[in-house]
Amino acid sequence: MEFAVEVRRTILAARPAVVAVPLWRDLSTGILGAVARLPELSAVAWSWSDPTSSEDAQDNYWIVEPGDPYVEAVRSALEIEAEILFLLESPAEEMHGPDRLGAGPLPDSYAATRLGIETYARLALAASGAAASPDSTTLAMASTLQGSDPARETLAVIAFQSAPSLLNCLEVPAGDAEEANASGSSLEFSVVNLHPDCLAEVCSLPPYYAERYENWRTAAEDPPPDRLSLQRELLREAELNYRIQANEQLTSWQKRQLARFSRKLALSAQMLLPDLFDLLTASRGVVDDNFAWEVWHAAGQWPWQLAESELETRLLRSEDLSPNTRRMQLHRMPLREKRMRLPRGLKERPKEKYPGEWAQRVDGDAICSYPPEDLVIEDYGRMLRQKARSMLSDDRTHVEPFKTSLLDGIDVRETIRNWHRQEIWVRRSERLAGDVGAVVVIFDEDPGDRFGYCTTWLGEHQNESDMAFYSTFPFEHMIGPGIGRAEYGGFLMVLPSHRMFDVWSDPDYDMAESKSERLLLAGLDYSLERHVLYVASKPPRSVFRNAAARLGRSIIYLPIGQLSPAKLKKIRVVHVLDGYQRRRNAKEYLW
Repeated sequence: MEFAVEVRRTILAARPAVVAVPLWRDLSTGILGAVARLPELSAVAWSWSDPTSSEDAQDNYWIVEPGDPYVEAVRSALEIEAEILFLLESPAEEMHGPDRLGAGPLPDSYAATRLGIETYARLALAASGAAASPDSTTLAMASTLQGSDPARETLAVIAFQSAPSLLNCLEVPAGDAEEANASGSSLEFSVVNLHPDCLAEVCSLPPYYAERYENWRTAAEDPPPDRLSLQRELLREAELNYRIQANEQLTSWQKRQLARFSRKLALSAQMLLPDLFDLLTASRGVVDDNFAWEVWHAAGQWPWQLAESELETRLLRSEDLSPNTRRMQLHRMPLREKRMRLPRGLKERPKEKYPGEWAQRVDGDAICSYPPEDLVIEDYGRMLRQKARSMLSDDRTHVEPFKTSLLDGIDVRETIRNWHRQEIWVRRSERLAGDVGAVVVIFDEDPGDRFGYCTTWLGEHQNESDMAFYSTFPFEHMIGPGIGRAEYGGFLMVLPSHRMFDVWSDPDYDMAESKSERLLLAGLDYSLERHVLYVASKPPRSVFRNAAARLGRSIIYLPIGQLSPAKLKKIRVVHVLDGYQRRRNAKEYLW
């Protein structure tokens, strides 16, 4: 897309008499017809028919789409009424498009946005090095250029990789170009309409980006579309659709983790920005398949495309364009009101006789938790404490070459890493000072005050933690008589139990600027152990580490993005019961 922008700018500024493109003369009628249909997207399909063979010829395709530099060269040339010179005669059977021209990769074209097109071009040509011996494609382009009218100004759009050898070929007289078809087979081609459902899969530029490019091209305004900004807009639109379709909301830590994950995927492919496949991979890994589907659906939207056309409509797949393709299966789980018939003997979930029946049965004298959920969250708290201990142990473990003692054992990983040196490495583990006490888990910092229900409740026995939390108001979402459903914004767990006063009204914690900071201060205050685990999307302010030091405590920060999203989603739901008597029949409503 960045090169297409520069191609259009250059052609409109120079207004040459001839615009040369490395496309095929035998397909020129189809290419011009497909370009004329834009912004409706088309594909030029061609095949070689061999009269001596009984097998049906397989079609090859070239997608004609906005944002392609060669397509833009043809469109702009038609606008200024310049002659279009097709540099190639006929496509070879093994070629799938002009993107196969040239050899060797170049940096991501997004670098041209940051460096400037002139700097990028200078570096790209320098990286191409000395001109290689020209192949038949380069010789054919040079021969066509030398045969054009020298009195007419000609602008050629070619790949950077082809430039050195092509310029060398233009310095010598042209020879006879090789015949592209020496087998006697004939070329058949047609222009087909692309089905709207296949655009995201077969277009080299996601239609969401191409739509913004088309709007920029039509309005003729600066600045041109920026792919990084378009990526952010795409994710924001997918997030909005995800909230509507799945009734879920992305948290701040998920957005940061999604950005980090997609960036690492791009760097592993030696790109500056992730492509659509990398975005889908990161979306599915960090959030779920439903969000990845919304990204895919938003990326494939092209408002001008119709399933019915005067041309034949084809639903293409990526395998039709290239045998080398990456695949991903998304298992979408939409919300459905219609359910399958229940098995015999399984009771249906009870329902209200009339709206508001269950809310009327809340007396507000007392609240309590649901014991099966208590077991789940206590187990999760123990897992977090164990993970924090492992982090402390790793920080206090050192490896060194074996000299006189095995110390705390052989470090197999470091020994294998240094096996070429014939060295054995051993571990030295320092004693862990103190244990992990309080656990603070923050799902949402709650800048918009969405989680307005703040409470503290005490453990009912010695193995159950005292707990302070803030959540959505539970009795606004009734799932049973006196049973409300809420969503945690954050919680604090402390052992042993029966020690915690009301955290939310304690004046000792008034220095806190948010609910999460108040929970952290209470955790430092009530923890009997030296270390307090803080799980959140971002670390606490430095002032809290100073406060912890004055209390003889230390804060262990664990990014919430390192934990399982599925498990976090499960423990984030809390059910509040209006009194202990509700526990007798709560299992009929909580499954």
